[in-house]
Amino acid sequence: MRRRDLLAGLAGAATLGTGAYAVSGTDILGSGTDCVDPIELTAVDAPGSPEQTLTVPEPGRVTLVEFFATWCDVCAASMTPLGEAYDRVGDDVQFVSVTNEPLGHAVTREEIREWWVEHDGNWPVAPDEDLALTEALGASAVPMVAILDADNVVTWTAKGKHSAETIVNHITEAGGEGGG
Repeated sequence: MRRRDLLAGLAGAATLGTGAYAVSGTDILGSGTDCVDPIELTAVDAPGSPEQTLTVPEPGRVTLVEFFATWCDVCAASMTPLGEAYDRVGDDVQFVSVTNEPLGHAVTREEIREWWVEHDGNWPVAPDEDLALTEALGASAVPMVAILDADNVVTWTAKGKHSAETIVNHITEAGGEGGG
């Protein structure tokens, strides 16, 4: 996907507001066919998210990346099942939420932190300032989740809200611990 197309898609999603997300369960990349090079993001200092540099996806570890926006009602509604999934998989899986909103224009680090606290986030959260991860995973809408195996191969992507059970099942299929 070209960067211009990606930005146009994000702008369109922002224009449509809270109703801008695709049908739940859509596989964007075609499971198991894409490998993503690690990208460094700077986490927002928030609950479960000390300000530090994150390497996403983390080689050698199953990774879940969830793209969200602070203006998105579906993203807010997705926080509860994401939190339940996070609690079940523990530290075996890299779990990170990423906003691709323009930092310093549409949102600030403090606004991300406030949104995170308001919605009970408790795992790393970071802005994708140069949209490198957004582009690598083809995240053209929010919310969108991507799960990658320990070799950084995309095993599942989907838009919309998903149950904790669905998320954990896809983590397990990627080789992560499903916990209980």
